[in-house]
Amino acid sequence: MSDFETIAASENHAAVPGPLGENNAPNQPDNAGKVRSLAGDAWRDLRRSPIFIVSSIVIAFMVFMAAFPTVFTSADPRSCELSRSMAGPSGDAIFGYNLQGCDVFARTVHGASTSIQVGFYSALLAGLIAVVIGMLAGFYGGLLDAILARIIDIVLGIPLLLAAIVALKARSSSSDGYWGQLILVVVVLSIFGWTTAARIVRSSVISAKGQDYVHAARMLGANNGRIMIKHILPNAMAPVIVVMTIALGAFITAEATLSFLGVGLKDPIISWGKDISEATQRVRENAIPLVAPSAFLSLTVLAFIMLGDAVREAFDPRLR
Repeated sequence: MSDFETIAASENHAAVPGPLGENNAPNQPDNAGKVRSLAGDAWRDLRRSPIFIVSSIVIAFMVFMAAFPTVFTSADPRSCELSRSMAGPSGDAIFGYNLQGCDVFARTVHGASTSIQVGFYSALLAGLIAVVIGMLAGFYGGLLDAILARIIDIVLGIPLLLAAIVALKARSSSSDGYWGQLILVVVVLSIFGWTTAARIVRSSVISAKGQDYVHAARMLGANNGRIMIKHILPNAMAPVIVVMTIALGAFITAEATLSFLGVGLKDPIISWGKDISEATQRVRENAIPLVAPSAFLSLTVLAFIMLGDAVREAFDPRLR
């Protein structure tokens, strides 16, 4: 969470970009005489950042594997035979088989789709909630800001995993299908995971609404809705994207933890957390069923956190 607070602090002190992503301070031309913008400088730094390049490659690989699992394995992850329970690696199964006799590699590959979908949709929905509430609180201020700020404080004081466990324990039988379970987990994680981003949006909006270009738009007759969407929203999106990129990895971890505890995704959905939970029962006999999904999970989460950190540094003027 320290990274989130750093972003919030930097947004308060940094020059706020204009409607087209340019700083309100006089733009500095580069050596070629072209006008430089915050977004342009950030992209130039990102292209030269080894952390950004490596994390992007890892994420691209994981997303491709999640979208096209049959490219990596033709085995059916749900085809299990007890006769090959805990069998070691072989030509047919490079990671061997788990306790139920299922191909560990096939389940690891197919589990990427579920985990990445949960992380992406949770970050998207949480980011949307954060933008709406943060924009309203920061733009209108006064009583509305006070009410929304108290709501943020209340939700922020509830531990994400504890709230998710309680909510998912009360799940109904109507959520037994694939999309029913997925949507339920996404909604629960989003409802309790938007608060930090909302604070950052609120801070960005408060800084942006006092800028000259906002006053100019108001003098030209623009209403509040147009000012928020056309002029202020672009300034709030950059920090939100950074925060939600980091949060995406946290949501993937949260889903794996919930599935590990048995309150998250359930059969027949394949999940890294579920496979890790099952593998811990016989880890002394064969550690590969535990190591394989754990390694893929750790690598994916680390890649998203590294990507978010690289983007944060690129957009933070104090770190230039």
